Amino acid sequence: MHVEVTDDADVEEFTFQGATIVAETHGAGARTFVLVHGIGMGRKVFVDLIRLLEREATVIAIDLPGYGDAPEPERTPTIERMADLVAAYLRHRVLTDPVLVGHSMGTQVVAEIAVRHPGLSDHIVLAAPTVDDTARSARRQLIRLGRDLLRESPKVLVLGAREYVRAGPHLRRKIRAMLVHRPEDAYPRIRARTLVLRGEDDVVCPDAWCSRVARAIPDAWLASVPDHGHETMISDAGPAWELIRAWLAET
Repeated sequence: MHVEVTDDADVEEFTFQGATIVAETHGAGARTFVLVHGIGMGRKVFVDLIRLLEREATVIAIDLPGYGDAPEPERTPTIERMADLVAAYLRHRVLTDPVLVGHSMGTQVVAEIAVRHPGLSDHIVLAAPTVDDTARSARRQLIRLGRDLLRESPKVLVLGAREYVRAGPHLRRKIRAMLVHRPEDAYPRIRARTLVLRGEDDVVCPDAWCSRVARAIPDAWLASVPDHGHETMISDAGPAWELIRAWLAET
């Protein structure tokens, strides 16, 4: 099964304060979307979403430090440090109100960008936001993820397995960096327009948690993708994109 993005793309490395990201740019539309992946993943898992977005927008998919093709830093960066790194890259690109789309752990990075670097983006999407504070342990998160993956397509399993291998031997430290971060402290301070998005069948991010996230963020929208789980942005991005498009039209 072929899952690589094969059309022309600009790929660049960007280093800030000793950590490096890899950014891959597609399309040339007036609006820009920046895609930030979850734990153990990388920019290539967004292949389906990229193909939808690049028809009408510029799309930048990012490998965070130590994921995908981005080199492993000497020390595992905190969520806050990764947010500063991505923010520095956005300033480097001189982007005008990019839509920041975070998936899973990527939502934590995007939330911190919104709080620590206000004004960089007026629109953010938190898709499958982690970490539910009622299950903030590696064991409980892995159990939930395993239950969710039982329902997923072979495409998601192939992409996920490949990217987890590429995340390298320090995945345990990366999971810890995700778990010690408290996104609920950032949510009330977000001033960007926010869409909280979840798959209706998402076991990792239950409805009760996502509803709390949306209530904590001023004027946030909450939307669900029917018949999808935690990996809705990866397995079949079309329904999620339609909800994002409708939200942007209203905001």
